[in-house]
Amino acid sequence: MKHQLIKIGLIIFTSTFVLLLLFPKINEGHIKKMEQNKKTETATFAGGCFWCVEAIYEKLDGVISVTSGYSGGDVVNPTYEQVCTGNTGHAEAAQIVFNPAKISYKDLLEVFWKTHDPTTLNRQGNDIGTQYRSAIFYENNKQKEIAEKYKSKLDKSDIFKNPIVTEIVPLESFYPAENYHQDYYERNKSQPYCQLVITPKVEKFKKIFGDKLKK
Repeated sequence: MKHQLIKIGLIIFTSTFVLLLLFPKINEGHIKKMEQNKKTETATFAGGCFWCVEAIYEKLDGVISVTSGYSGGDVVNPTYEQVCTGNTGHAEAAQIVFNPAKISYKDLLEVFWKTHDPTTLNRQGNDIGTQYRSAIFYENNKQKEIAEKYKSKLDKSDIFKNPIVTEIVPLESFYPAENYHQDYYERNKSQPYCQLVITPKVEKFKKIFGDKLKK
């Protein structure tokens, strides 16, 4: 009986020792995977009404969150009413937090170029004013380089009949819009503007980027 207990004890000890040897490797791989999943980047785009931009980007796989807000102006913490005057210098923008392991900044730019008209100055459809201008607010030199090369390539390709007027400028500040602007389309699909303007955009976007949508 005593020998059996000793034998069982040795087996348990050996198994535990092996697991302890393997644990650092298992744990290291698990931690590395978690770190990759946690790594995020941010992109900030203006392409007309931020309700439209938000409605599109929040459907992309790899996009974690989209916040409607204001960027590119001089007034601190502007209100929607102030921005609508066109006097604050801000553009209605959307700030996109994404996982670069699932979707790249270049992919986000492709969606940007194909879901609004970057050739109309301070205008998208019936939305007119500097607050509706087309703009890319880059956070670092890498984003700047990618955006400028992409824009140059599009200009040379003659895909658009008119020159691209999209601003590519550094992100100096981003102010989240009022709460009622967040997830506006999802909460107000029956509103006339949503039905007439946003829904057609979203449906067109789904057809073009069906392989990039969240399941």
